[in-house]
Amino acid sequence: MERMASEENSQSWIESVISDFLDKSPSNTLGGGFKEKAFERFVVGFSSGDDPLFHSYKTYVGPFHWTPHEIFSMTFTELDASPRDLTVITWVLLQKEVTKEDNRKETRYPSERWARARIYGEKANKALRKHVVDTLTKAGFHSLAPQLSPEWSVRESEKYVLASNWSERHAAFASGLGTFGLCDGLITPEGKAMRVGSIVARIQIPSTERPYTSHNEYCLFYTKGLCGKCMERCPVGAISEKGHDKIKCRSYIKIHTEDYVKSRYGFDGYGCGLCQTGVPCESKIPTEHDLE
Repeated sequence: MERMASEENSQSWIESVISDFLDKSPSNTLGGGFKEKAFERFVVGFSSGDDPLFHSYKTYVGPFHWTPHEIFSMTFTELDASPRDLTVITWVLLQKEVTKEDNRKETRYPSERWARARIYGEKANKALRKHVVDTLTKAGFHSLAPQLSPEWSVRESEKYVLASNWSERHAAFASGLGTFGLCDGLITPEGKAMRVGSIVARIQIPSTERPYTSHNEYCLFYTKGLCGKCMERCPVGAISEKGHDKIKCRSYIKIHTEDYVKSRYGFDGYGCGLCQTGVPCESKIPTEHDLE
């Protein structure tokens, strides 16, 4: 594939690469007896490698959190690229309506579709990361997926207990795709029932405008003291007015739902997503009217 003729059509090119993958790749499946795609719709955002937000994450998340330039330089040691040469490309894969509907009915464990979207859907997301990187590389643009780096890991965070050295939700926030809610989920214009992926590439693409100023701007609890429906949906009380208890949440998902998914649905997996479904921010930016 040839280099893009201009910055303006680079964005549409990336969108077509993702769209073609979701439409044609056999990786995009729920697996098992579900002869259907894991994801059909998506949203893409872009941010510059020299965006000050990425450096601020070293304070908000932890000093271990990579800037785009740091992970790019670690990966391509022979290249001399500046932060402004880089673009972070982030996408949100939206859960299908039927997947959300199934999980909305649940009160303790994930529906089978949701559990499959967590496991097989994330396998598709991983394949998509690799596909976008490979496509850009063949076109002459050095790129990488931070989460696929052998150096990617989860660390202890003074503020957030557990945090990774590259957060795709934070990349999405920087790329204008959404803000954080009480349960730590990213509320996008299409809601928070979704999965996220990102890559860093040596390509110039105009940054997506961020239509918000606060990292919690779309959450009714943080902005108006209302809602808190995600607290009611959590089966183990891992969400409270103080926020998200990651240890309690992780323990429940990895131990209890893992046993449930294997015994009930017949595959090795886990999941929950109850705080992402059956809530006002499931599929949109919520308003006070959604609480009526």
